[in-house]
Amino acid sequence: MSRGPAVGEDLLRDLAPQVLARLVRTYGTGQFDVCEDAVQDALLAAHRQWPADPPSDPLAWLVTTARRRYVDRVRADSRRRDREVREAFLAEPLSTAPAGAEPGADIGPSPADDSLLLLQLCCHPALARPAQVALTLRAVAGLTTAQIANVHQLPETTVAQRITRAKRRLAELGGDLPRPRDAAERLSPVLDVLYAMLTEAHHTTSGTPARDTDLAAEAIHLARLLRQALPADPEVAGLLALMLLTASRGPARQADDGALVPLDEQDRSRWDQALVREGVALVEATVPGAAPGPYLLQACVAALHAEAADTASTDWSEILALYGVLEVVTGRQNPTITLNRIVAEAQVRGDGPALDSLADLERAHPGLPRLDAVRAHLLERQGRTTEAADAYRRAARATRNLAEQQYLQRRLRALVTGSR
Repeated sequence: MSRGPAVGEDLLRDLAPQVLARLVRTYGTGQFDVCEDAVQDALLAAHRQWPADPPSDPLAWLVTTARRRYVDRVRADSRRRDREVREAFLAEPLSTAPAGAEPGADIGPSPADDSLLLLQLCCHPALARPAQVALTLRAVAGLTTAQIANVHQLPETTVAQRITRAKRRLAELGGDLPRPRDAAERLSPVLDVLYAMLTEAHHTTSGTPARDTDLAAEAIHLARLLRQALPADPEVAGLLALMLLTASRGPARQADDGALVPLDEQDRSRWDQALVREGVALVEATVPGAAPGPYLLQACVAALHAEAADTASTDWSEILALYGVLEVVTGRQNPTITLNRIVAEAQVRGDGPALDSLADLERAHPGLPRLDAVRAHLLERQGRTTEAADAYRRAARATRNLAEQQYLQRRLRALVTGSR
């Protein structure tokens, strides 16, 4: 039997959602928790066995192993009633292999179908929006509880409880994997989840690494699948464009020593120009006649940055206007959008008015992440060294992102020593 090449974490991460989707389709949403455990068992087995004995078909190997683990778990279940129900699923699964099919090739839909279907399953309408997002980030994106908590600025215990309740609710629903009528169903939470993946990929919880390229690639992959299914939806196109333009900055976002490089200090010649061209073209093709949705508006901002040679030549007036519209569209409920608008305001109207706006924002949202970092930068530009240093210290203490913390401490040292 031929053997394939050695495989790593990135491949396991890509395959895990497909394997989970196939088990859930076979045994039903009532078995979501057991299926997820079986997939984890299979991934652990792959970690142990693949380095010495890599399979020729990793997906088939994982599906087969996960099913065996599922069967083992069901048979070992001490609760008689649950065991009887699950044995019935084993005897008469919801989907079955075609006669003579190879292991792992018995599911029918493509990996693309599986990924989107699992995404939509986790966004089941019976689940509350926070539970939809948390469960999807865990099952599809593979984020840890800590990462999900960071994305939403919540305690880890809260996120863990949401995931547990979501699994329990799916188990209560039982039955077949609920295939949505079309890709547009459950679109809003699906977009929320993809945006959360983009946020965590661009600015990781730990900061080591500063950005998660694998997660960014998976988010773009899923957004492309969604775009193929819904080519006329402006928000889907906007989110994909935003992802592409954000990812394009990746090569310039870290210095050779791994330090974080902010947008205004980045060498834009290192931006991935293929991603820039694709993202800008998508924006230009989508904007005419489209309603101004949150993701398309953010993509427009990113496109303006991408088209500028540097910070000084950026069309900040247009960016300020776009953030103003974005605040209205989102009902002024997102303080991070307001913070970004204030950054643009500083470029257009000066640091003084922007500092006043920051004070107003802080009164409404005390403890907002990045607020002190923005304040420190504006105070430094005004020559208010002592106040800027204090703000840098507060910002460094507040962030959990190690790369950002190191960047803020470096700015503080430079300010205090006058070495800039």
